[in-house]
Amino acid sequence: MASHHSGKPVIISIAASDPTNLRDMLRDIQLLRAKLQDRQAPCKIAVEFNLSCPNIADSAPLGYMHDSILPFAVVMRAANKDDPTLTIGCKMPPYVHQAQFTNFLQMLSYLVIDANGEKRCPVSFLTSTNTLGNSLLFSSSATDRFALPTPLGGLAGESIHALSLGNVFTFKRLISSQTYVDKGLGDLKVIGVGGVTSKAAVERMREAGADAVGCATLFGKEGVQAFEILSTE
Repeated sequence: MASHHSGKPVIISIAASDPTNLRDMLRDIQLLRAKLQDRQAPCKIAVEFNLSCPNIADSAPLGYMHDSILPFAVVMRAANKDDPTLTIGCKMPPYVHQAQFTNFLQMLSYLVIDANGEKRCPVSFLTSTNTLGNSLLFSSSATDRFALPTPLGGLAGESIHALSLGNVFTFKRLISSQTYVDKGLGDLKVIGVGGVTSKAAVERMREAGADAVGCATLFGKEGVQAFEILSTE
């Protein structure tokens, strides 16, 4: 984590198996923010609640089960209402049809806080998208049949880029529409991720509507040099 003397923002990405677990994690993050004197806007520490984590036992990714998200969302709303400087976002799974987008945004609209006549969504940003689950790659190794020991895993990198662009585009178009502006979601930001391996990919994410762009596969391969590649290539 960056020093509290640094101006660099930090996003703490978390996943939870139940709402109580999420409440405890948000409490601990708030204690950390207080210790680092990060309770005055503009704040440097944000929280990203992963709705697409495939690694929670006996649980499908929450992002595909909108009714199941609501108890967790209520916890996020309460934390943000108690401290409006707490920036909370959601990491989204890849969606493949319109109803998935609209159902999720409709659920978010139920959480909007009406403060002195002004509507404010407790969720500030969406990170779109995470990996696409149940993907299989065969290994070129003579000893291993599959690329992963599981052998199923999440599809990422350039293979998911077009789908990620479509998700960013769809979220941004809906959020910007008068319907969702009126519901209090107009200020929701979108962080575009998925197959960002070149400067051209960054530009495509921007063209799709991303307010900010992130990378994972390239960072894992190149380390911090990835950011130089994306900005100067």
